[in-house]
Amino acid sequence: MTTTTQQSAPTALLTTAALAGPLYVGIGTIEAIVRDGFDIRRHSLSLLANGAGGWIHSAMMVLTGLLTVIGAFALRRAGLRSRWAFGGLAVYGAGVAAAGLMRADPMDGFPIGTPPGLPETVSWHSFGHIIAGMIGFIGLIIACLVLARRFSREGNTGWSRFSLITGIVYFLGLVGLGAGSGTTFVNLGFSVAVILGWAWLTLLLLHARTEEVR
Repeated sequence: MTTTTQQSAPTALLTTAALAGPLYVGIGTIEAIVRDGFDIRRHSLSLLANGAGGWIHSAMMVLTGLLTVIGAFALRRAGLRSRWAFGGLAVYGAGVAAAGLMRADPMDGFPIGTPPGLPETVSWHSFGHIIAGMIGFIGLIIACLVLARRFSREGNTGWSRFSLITGIVYFLGLVGLGAGSGTTFVNLGFSVAVILGWAWLTLLLLHARTEEVR
């Protein structure tokens, strides 16, 4: 009875935490489609926290961030021994949740009525949103690269390549944001990185239900 309970606990946590990716991508996609004036080619998803209904995006970020932190601990209970991978995932989740608590400033015409271009000054909460997001993204990149190496050592080529590609794509997306945020290429490229990152995390959590991730 004790063994069954110990085995089912991390499995339940892994399954619950795996909802973070579908929730983030699903809700974000719906918001991007239905929110008047939002254009994914010009606007980052973070701007959806502004205007009527903006609380939905903020709540989604906090929820999915907390689920990711839970997922990091669930992976540890399921056999993840790498401190760097565990720490990276926990930092990523905490960063997403913290960014959800601090709203990005309206800009470039969104919400409708906002002047075009960047705001003249950056509010404290917008600055905090950016910093929290950046720290979280770095955490995810570290986790991807560390696990890519570990999977490679174990001879798991598929997961090693998946992890490496995800880490590299996310890194390039992050560099792109710093170099040219607001351009169509950068916004769409980072959107792809976000979807890939959540897909990797979701599949990793589901994978850990049956296979040990060290």
